[in-house]
Amino acid sequence: MGDNKFVLVTGCAKGGIGYEYCKAFAVQKCHVFDLDMHTLELDVASDDSVATAVLNNIISKCGRIDILINNAGIGSNGPLAELPLHTIRKSYEINTLEQLRLVQQVVPYMASRQSGSIVNVGSVVVRVPTPWAGSYCASKAAVHAMSNTLRVELRPFGVNVVLVVLGARLGNYDWKLYKEFKEAIAERDRASQGGKATDATIFARHIKVLSPRPPKQIIFGHLTGLFAMLSWSPLWVRDHFFATRFNLKKV
Repeated sequence: MGDNKFVLVTGCAKGGIGYEYCKAFAVQKCHVFDLDMHTLELDVASDDSVATAVLNNIISKCGRIDILINNAGIGSNGPLAELPLHTIRKSYEINTLEQLRLVQQVVPYMASRQSGSIVNVGSVVVRVPTPWAGSYCASKAAVHAMSNTLRVELRPFGVNVVLVVLGARLGNYDWKLYKEFKEAIAERDRASQGGKATDATIFARHIKVLSPRPPKQIIFGHLTGLFAMLSWSPLWVRDHFFATRFNLKKV
């Protein structure tokens, strides 16, 4: 099914989801290019680096990219009222603009062949933003909006866009106004990193993007069921849930 397909994956640190994507695509006999294993010298926050990597290292050698997996991302947990703006900017730079940079580089080549798939990794917290993760939630919300727009805009050119809604990801800041909530903020980090059910589902779900007609959205991972339920709940229910879960009582 994946014979001779050329796949570019970002965010491939060993042990992460991108790393597992690469291994699974290799099993399907795809030619995989990535940041950590192949290794492209790619700084996703640099326009020049992206252009050089895509145009020179892959297109010139292989002639095409069949699948782009936009997986690179960073967390930026903390209270929005105190989170440093440079941290928020970096979150948007890596989580949002990085994806768009690569999309803009590969689309002309995919469109010219009337073929290709772009997979953008979002997050379940877009549906129900959580305390202490406002910056991350906002950057991933932009990814969802961008993906839903691109899916329609690129349809005439035969380019598929898949949004992966990933289940529930530590900073060490000296919060001032929120110093009494420091442990609650740390608990938010642990909550998003503590799922044990995601690994087994990765292989079964993501290989669908090798299909000529991949799904428009793939949802999997820890807490996705809970967040789906909360997304349909009244706001007062959500507020009460998170206030209780993260000990957000009046100081």
